[in-house]
Amino acid sequence: MLLRRFVYRIFGLSYYLTRWYRRRLSKGGLLVAAGLATSAIVGLDTNLTMAYQAFTFLLALLLISMLWSLFFRNSFSARRILPRFGTVGETLSYRLLVQNNSAKKQSDLQVFDNGDDPRPDLKEFLAIGEPKEDERNLFDRIIGYHRWLWLLSRNDGGISAERNLATLAPNSEGEVLAEIVPGQRGYLNLRKVSIARPDPLGLFKSFVTLPAEQSVLILPKRYSLPPLSIPGTRKYQPGGVALTYSVGDSQEFVSMRDYRPGDPLRRIHWRSWAKTGRPMVKEYQEEFFVRHGLILDTFQKTERSAKFEEAVSLASSFACAVQTQESLLDLMFVGPEAYCFTAGRGLALTDRMLEILACVRPCLDKEFNSLPSIVFDRSSLLSGCICILLSWDDERKQFISNLLELGIPTLVFVITEAVDSAPLDPGPMRGKPESFLRLEVGKIEEGLAKL
Repeated sequence: MLLRRFVYRIFGLSYYLTRWYRRRLSKGGLLVAAGLATSAIVGLDTNLTMAYQAFTFLLALLLISMLWSLFFRNSFSARRILPRFGTVGETLSYRLLVQNNSAKKQSDLQVFDNGDDPRPDLKEFLAIGEPKEDERNLFDRIIGYHRWLWLLSRNDGGISAERNLATLAPNSEGEVLAEIVPGQRGYLNLRKVSIARPDPLGLFKSFVTLPAEQSVLILPKRYSLPPLSIPGTRKYQPGGVALTYSVGDSQEFVSMRDYRPGDPLRRIHWRSWAKTGRPMVKEYQEEFFVRHGLILDTFQKTERSAKFEEAVSLASSFACAVQTQESLLDLMFVGPEAYCFTAGRGLALTDRMLEILACVRPCLDKEFNSLPSIVFDRSSLLSGCICILLSWDDERKQFISNLLELGIPTLVFVITEAVDSAPLDPGPMRGKPESFLRLEVGKIEEGLAKL
């Protein structure tokens, strides 16, 4: 543990220094810095070599370039035009606009975008392992350098490198296309915009940093699901659901409306068609329809884990798949309190459900037994359940057993770490092996292909 704490501080300092010189020094500046270091080593003995003269010359060049950077104080402002959402692992493009507020033409400018500091805190570095870390050699597992790099790339948001900005006339605005490849879900905060300009020697860049705080919501990664035939029949919903006219059956007439492609011919009202000159159909209040529960296990002891992220991604995949099925979906999980959100055909709330899943966090202060009550309270409405579990212990087995006893068809997905290679006892799912699937972190797509 002490060794991990020590290397954590070394990694943090190394990241800061590396980021500083990569942003401040141009390619020519890096070459001069490399020559400076080489001449310093070679020219230690001034009696045997003249390398110290090269050292003095190169040092003078760098110092002049650095001093020149102190005079870059022009007036700028910046703003971004961001999309509503991004998705983990997918390129997110947006426009970055820079306004020259001075009366002087500005040229040779470069633009950097700045998000939150991507360095993980000590608790995160100690608790969260890199996917497939167990496959690395003993030295790498102890030092954790690959873990550090993985956490950096995940937190960094993949913000693109500097972009060249066209020459800005006085009081004019320029635009660049920036890109982000988000590494984690939730809100990606973009704090500041930095404008860089190289000195006349082209070695060192001077910076102006502008406040430009904006954020964009990053949705969870989603997997392609094979065609699923989720078991379950239509059930009566007391009072009907006002917005689900297209997914249920009832004999209670509500109104007439224009024909939409896909409406059954038996619902066409021929008299109204004859009167209006356009096809009309009879609409009934829908009180019988398929309604599935999507149950997300949020109970774990650590703030973040690859296993939990995979569970959220799988839940998001089902939330999107419901758009193509004749059903509604109730997302149920426990956070600071118990939550239930409904989406599906007719309700058009899938985006809202994805927003919720983008921000869901593990439940650290409650036990799993706080989840079943919200499910069983709605059991009479549910045609079936999709359960995404983080482990397969006695509590979870009992929960699934109770669902089956109520006659609710259930699909069970258990997310496990790659190191957990021992086969799982199906328990209450022993009689329905096709509805019980273990998915391994990092191999979710392969596992889903087995459905």
